[in-house]
Amino acid sequence: QLQLVESGGGLVQPGGSLRLSCAASGSSLDRYAVAWFRQAPGKEREGVSCATTRSDVTNYADAVKGRFTISRDNAKNTVYLQMNSAKPEDTAVYYCNVATIQRAYWGQGIQVTVSS
Repeated sequence: QLQLVESGGGLVQPGGSLRLSCAASGSSLDRYAVAWFRQAPGKEREGVSCATTRSDVTNYADAVKGRFTISRDNAKNTVYLQMNSAKPEDTAVYYCNVATIQRAYWGQGIQVTVSS
């Protein structure tokens, strides 16, 4: 069964950068499209970015477009989210996600805090 584990979160100053990783086990990620979501305190979970199996097609929420980049290393079975020019409103718990016909798989989430 597919399992997802996020890492790389933490505290970053406004304008700074951070790279999140999502390592998969139990199945090969190259079979799936992948996505990143986030949930800020008191708000609903929202989509941030997604990528097809070869990352030939990617999409971004308007709030992060031009600042975040999704990528994947299928050889390492890992998906990344590069966060640049971080803003306080990027503060949230970030989750990686894989959705299949049968079910959605989620990581445990990782906290990102953008603050000076």
